[in-house]
This record gives sequence, structure tokens and C-alpha cells, in this order.
Amino acid sequence: MDIVPVDNKRYRYAYHRSCWLVAGKADPPAPPRLYVHPDSPFTGDQLRKQVVSFEKVKLTNNDMDKHGQIVLNSMHRYQPRIHLVRCRQTDDNNLRITELQKEEHKTFVFPEAIFTAVTAYQNQLITKLKIDSNPFAKGFRDSSRLTDFDR
Repeated sequence: MDIVPVDNKRYRYAYHRSCWLVAGKADPPAPPRLYVHPDSPFTGDQLRKQVVSFEKVKLTNNDMDKHGQIVLNSMHRYQPRIHLVRCRQTDDNNLRITELQKEEHKTFVFPEAIFTAVTAYQNQLITKLKIDSNPFAKGFRDSSRLTDFDR
């Protein structure tokens, strides 16, 4: 999997119109990174019979990231792409993909998955929903909402 820019524009959210507007030229994109699914390789039968989840993909806006996360620019639009790569095993039986273009592969794109990367939610109700739903966001929750049992 990788995530690529949709266009060469930067966006801003217009609250009064509840929509995204072009705000200028895009920042230079970070070098592309491939996310290799941790359970790969899969056989064709496995791909037909089970759900393949990408919930472990990590995104960051830190272009100095050394943890293999996919680097995105905030306020830019992106398209996730799924690549099925034919396995080519190495001498030590490990699958290695260094350059996708050099591998036999098929790419799948789902236009409904296009998104705008943000570092701060542009809607306060979404911010509240995310904090309430995130088990790691305890520090952001209002302590007055906690029950005596939670304290």
C-alpha cells in the first residue's frame, strides 16, 4: 500500500460554507513509502476468503520519521493505493520489495477513499467524537464527565 497526492494544491476548510477550498500550491511531497502488510505474503485463496485490514498503517506529518510511517502533508488531498505484488522469494525465504516498479504487480485505486490529511480536526464535533472513542485520549477528556468509579 502507498498513499499518493491527488493534486498539487493545498486546502483550507471554510467553516461558514462547510467545505474545503483551494488555498494555494502544494508543499513538496515527502518521498513515497510503501507499507507492506505485516501478515503478507498472502495466497490467492487467502485474499478471496478473508478480510485484509490496513488498520496498522501509521500516518505522520513528520518528514524525519524513522519508524516507517507514511509521511503526509497536512491540508493536502491523498489517494490510498493497494498493490498486489507477485511474490519473488529471496535466498533467505523473505519477501523484499525495494522498488514497486521493478516488481510484477497490479494496483487498485478506490476514488471513494480520497481524503484530506489534517493535524487538527476541522470540526469540533468530530474532535469530541474522536476523543470520546479513543482509549488513549484520557488526558483530553473533561474530568467532570468521569464517574466515581472511573476516578
